[in-house]
Amino acid sequence: MTISLASLRQHPSAHLCVCVPQPCVNGPMSRNFEVAGLSADDKMHIAEHKVPALPLFDNAFCAFARGSLMSTPLGDVAVENLQPGETLNTSTGEPAKILWIGSSTFVPADPKRRMPLIRIMADTFGPSRPSSFLTVGPFARLLQTPHHLRGETNGTQMFTLASEFVDGVNVIEVCPPTPVRMFHVCLDRHAAINVGGMEMETYHPGSAAIRSVSHPMRDLFLSMFPHIAHASDFGPLAHPRAPEVETTNAN
Repeated sequence: MTISLASLRQHPSAHLCVCVPQPCVNGPMSRNFEVAGLSADDKMHIAEHKVPALPLFDNAFCAFARGSLMSTPLGDVAVENLQPGETLNTSTGEPAKILWIGSSTFVPADPKRRMPLIRIMADTFGPSRPSSFLTVGPFARLLQTPHHLRGETNGTQMFTLASEFVDGVNVIEVCPPTPVRMFHVCLDRHAAINVGGMEMETYHPGSAAIRSVSHPMRDLFLSMFPHIAHASDFGPLAHPRAPEVETTNAN
C-alpha cells in the first residue's frame, strides 16, 4: 500500500487536520504530493499538495521506492506501511520517532524531466550491504564516503548521493517507463537509518536549498511539514554531506 489517506483518517489515536492547498501555477510543471505528519501537539495532519515540480520539492519525496524495508524496533517494515508516530532504528543505536512521511508518483523516463532511479546490487558495499538489490531515488543519500574523498576526511562519515556510486555494474541507473511510487521520511532528528542493509539519510533539506528559492516558494515548501515552523527546526545534520553540484530550484 501507499500512504493511504483513508486508513490514516481511521487511525484511532489521530487528531486529523486535512488540508488541500490550491494548485500552484508558478512553473511549467506541477506534481501531486501526499503528506502525513505530526504537528508539535501530536495531531495528525494529512494533506495533498499540487506544487511545482522543482528540485526543492522533488528532493523531499524521491528517496525510497515502494517496498524498501526499514529497520524498526519490531523488525523490518516496508516504507509504505509506516505511519507517523512509529519509530525507526538509527545508526546511533537509539530509535527515533517518525514525524513525517511524504510520497509521490514519478515517471523516471518522463521526457519532460528524466529522473533515473538508482539500483544497488546485493553485497555491493560489503556482505548484506544491501541484503538484496535496493532501488532508491535520485535524491537518496548513503552514509558512505566517496572514494575520491576518503583520504581527506580523516575517517569522518559522509552522506553521499547514491548516484555518485553509479558504475554501470554494481550500481546502475534504471528508468522505468511506468509510474513509480517514491517516499521519504523525516524523524524527530536527522539520522542515518537502515534500509535494506544500507545506512541511509532521513530527510533534511539542507540550508542552501531553502536559501536558493523565493520567500513565497520557501513558505509553500515549509507548509508541507506540519512539525516545522522555521527552516531551522529541521535541526543540525547528523553527518556532513559530500560536496555536490548545486541545482537551481527556481523562483
